[in-house]
Amino acid sequence: MKYDVIIIGAGPGGIFSAYELMQKRPDLKVAVFEAGQSLEKRKCPIDGDKVKSCIRCKTCAIMNGFGGAGAFSDGKYNITNDFGGTLYEYIGKEKAIKLMEYVDGINMAHGGEGTKMYSTAGSEFKKICMQNKLTLLNASVRHLGTDINYVVLENLYAEMKDAMDFYFMTPVRSIEALEEGYRVHYDNGQADCTCCIVSVGRSGSKWMEETCRSMNIPTCSNRVDLGVRVELPAAIFSHLTDQLYESKIVYRTEKFEDNVRTFCMNPHGIVVNENTNGIVTVNGHSFEDPAKKTDNTNFALLVSKHFSEPFRDSNGYGESIARLSNMLGGGVIVQRFGDLERGRRSNRKRIEEGTVRPTLDATPGDLSLVLPKRILDGIIEMIYALDRIAPGTANDDTLLYGVEVKFYNMEVKLDENLESNYHNLFIIGDGSGVTHSLSHASASGVYVAGKVMERL
Repeated sequence: MKYDVIIIGAGPGGIFSAYELMQKRPDLKVAVFEAGQSLEKRKCPIDGDKVKSCIRCKTCAIMNGFGGAGAFSDGKYNITNDFGGTLYEYIGKEKAIKLMEYVDGINMAHGGEGTKMYSTAGSEFKKICMQNKLTLLNASVRHLGTDINYVVLENLYAEMKDAMDFYFMTPVRSIEALEEGYRVHYDNGQADCTCCIVSVGRSGSKWMEETCRSMNIPTCSNRVDLGVRVELPAAIFSHLTDQLYESKIVYRTEKFEDNVRTFCMNPHGIVVNENTNGIVTVNGHSFEDPAKKTDNTNFALLVSKHFSEPFRDSNGYGESIARLSNMLGGGVIVQRFGDLERGRRSNRKRIEEGTVRPTLDATPGDLSLVLPKRILDGIIEMIYALDRIAPGTANDDTLLYGVEVKFYNMEVKLDENLESNYHNLFIIGDGSGVTHSLSHASASGVYVAGKVMERL
């Protein structure tokens, strides 16, 4: 099979590359290879009744498939250069923002109209945070919600499915450089192309590392984010979430001078399992539909760890801590903040007697046996810092789920076109180590599609 363009991965980067090519160069023959299922077939077996916890499916329906790991996320598109990746370092700050706004327009045209755009601009909370040794990062945030985000993806796929070839449940095993283009190898065959766009996301981090190693594509060590997901009554953070929806807040600890940040805030949301390479970690979702809202808000508290030579396996470090949690709890562990402070493991009785009803059936346990002391000390400091701007955060019954790990690829060495050291081999999205968010990954897809059209 011969294509003009092959896209590996149908996450945000791959989708927006394919969509842009379809819109502006319908004459090009495009194929998209995806390790997971099509959107309608992505069904997690956890039903809360017969299946209550992760059964470690061969391909995780939450992490893989059309839409990528973002398909069942909270659908937050943060339009900012302050966080979410370093795309602006390659293409410029103004260009990066314009592309994120362009992506927002496409989402609005495919079912996202009517959703709200939040902004930290002019917020009085910036001053309140500064007065309490916290930093509120600048951003405009489009919140689609897990339900509307799914609708947008449905509409995009309906428009794209007949304009190109999709190969689902077809993981690419390797890429071979030819004299003129590339050959991708998969279990039942191979396909050739002139331009290849790699967009494998965070779940493809191991594959990306192996591919870079085998093809001699330079990389540099990246980071891993470790922490917990906090769940508390929605009323405690309502003054922030009603105005900002998601507040990205950074705190520099006094003890170790580490940065701890809030991440993926889900007002009236739920806590969920996530399977990455067979390791069960925790994440959060929320919905636009009022009928699906809960009485709780959840968000992650993460500490970023950057490693220097000779150590290069930051993901392996995060995986080892997540495996320890899985070993002790059979999956995700939950602990009351009051129990953590008292140095005792939580049990089901104390959690049931508490004021916060858990939205995830996790194993009561002791996070101090899992997370390194330096990281746990930073998280505890951050909880007390947040308690100053959102009193009640440090209540005994606040729930902490662990562990939450955000794996990042080794950062691939790319030029200003997001092109590797191989001509017409582009690497985009979170799989490149350049982007860490829906908006940045999608923008990188649009940007590279433009470069491909210039070449063809």
